[in-house]
This record gives sequence, structure tokens and C-alpha cells, in this order.
Amino acid sequence: MKSKDDKKKDIDSLRQDLEKSRNLFVTGYEKLRVDQDFELRKAVRGAGGKYRVVKNNVAGKASEGTPAEQVLNSLRGMTSLAYTTNDPVALAKALTAYAKANPTFTFKAGMVEGRVIDVGAINELATMPPREEILAKLLFLINAPAQRLVTALSAVGRNLAVVVDQGVKENKFKES
Repeated sequence: MKSKDDKKKDIDSLRQDLEKSRNLFVTGYEKLRVDQDFELRKAVRGAGGKYRVVKNNVAGKASEGTPAEQVLNSLRGMTSLAYTTNDPVALAKALTAYAKANPTFTFKAGMVEGRVIDVGAINELATMPPREEILAKLLFLINAPAQRLVTALSAVGRNLAVVVDQGVKENKFKES
């Protein structure tokens, strides 16, 4: 059994992680074998996140005063947390893919950018394109009108140069 100091260290460590991360997925991991747990942790690390098995009362105490308090204050059953400070879509995709392969792994709730979401929203989040792809599309949409404007402006000068060149070739304009 852990000493009171060890429990306090666990709570403080979890509190620091919860204060840093604005994206959190609360999951249930009942009946996972060791090799399945290893694969889950590997998938979470690959998505840029962290994974932690927690006791419900420790999670509740550690979350007091943090944005995660709404999600972690009334947990039941075996609970684990997957959290990240980076892209929540990548972590949601990794967890959802793992949940499809291992039906004993379930979602309980989540928090994205400080807002509480339900299990349905987690699945919707997992179907979104990655952050980089969304930014690339946004930059294309911002850049496209500017490209069209430059093309239109350069077309006037280009057309004028073509007319002058044709006039010179047909001796309609005298060269100086």
C-alpha cells in the first residue's frame, strides 16, 4: 500500500499534467492483456500523447480547480487517461482505431480545447482530417484570390506587349 506522501506525489504529478493539457480522453480499459496495453501505449505515443492509468479518487482530487474537473469528478470503474497538448484529432484517431480493434477498450468522456465532449463527439473528431491538412486547405483558400488578382493584373501588361509586338512585326509602328 502506498504511503500518504506517495499518494500526494501521484496527485501532484497528475495535476501538473492536467493543467498543461487542454485535450483529454477518459477511457475504460477492462480486460486488456499486457500486450494489448503495450500496443495502446505505443499508439498514444505515436500520436503525440500520454497515457496513464489512474485511480478514480486520485483523478478527482488532482482535477480540482482545473478545466478537467467536470470530466473527472464522478468516475466509475477502471479508468485511464489519454491526453495531449498538441493535436487532439491525431490522438482521437489513434484511440478510435485501437478501440475498433479491441472492443474491451471504451470511451467514457473527453475534453477538447478545454470543452467537455461526449463519446459521439470523440468519434466525430476522429473522422476529421489532420490539423496540417486543414491548415493547408485554409492557406490555399486564402492564397487563391491573391493568385487570381496577380494573374489578371499581369494579363493586361502581357496583352499590351503582344499587341505592340504584333504591330512592330506588321510594320504598323515605326521603330525609333
